[in-house]
Amino acid sequence: MWRSRSILGRAIRHLELGRIVIFAAGTGNPYFSTDTTAALRASEIRADVILKATKVDGVYDRDPKKHPDARRFDQLTFSEALAKRLQIMDSTAFSLCMDNKIPIVVFDMNKPHQHPRCRARAKSWDTGLR
Repeated sequence: MWRSRSILGRAIRHLELGRIVIFAAGTGNPYFSTDTTAALRASEIRADVILKATKVDGVYDRDPKKHPDARRFDQLTFSEALAKRLQIMDSTAFSLCMDNKIPIVVFDMNKPHQHPRCRARAKSWDTGLR
C-alpha cells in the first residue's frame, strides 16, 4: 500500500475532476518491476486502462526489432496472450491487469502523435490488449 493514503486520495480526486494522473517510479521494493508498479497503482485507483510506452507500436508474436517478419496483433484477450506466451509485461503485472480487468494499450513512445491514438483505442474497452 502507498506510504500515504492521502496521496492515493488526491490522485483519485484529480481523476474525479477529469484530470489526467501520471504515475512514475517504482514501489521501492526489490523484485517489483515498473510494470508491476503500474498494474498495482492502476488496480488501486480502479483505472480504466494502462498505457504502456515501449519501443514498438503494439503487441507482436516476437520482437519485431530482431525479426522483420514478426506478426502484430491488433487486439488480444488476456487468455490469448497467455496461450501464445507473449511477453507483454512481467507475469505479476500481467496477472494484476487480468484479475482486475484493466486493459493494456501498448504504443511506441518514440513515435510522435501516438498518445491520441492510444486514447481513441482505449475508449471502447472490453478486456484485453491493443
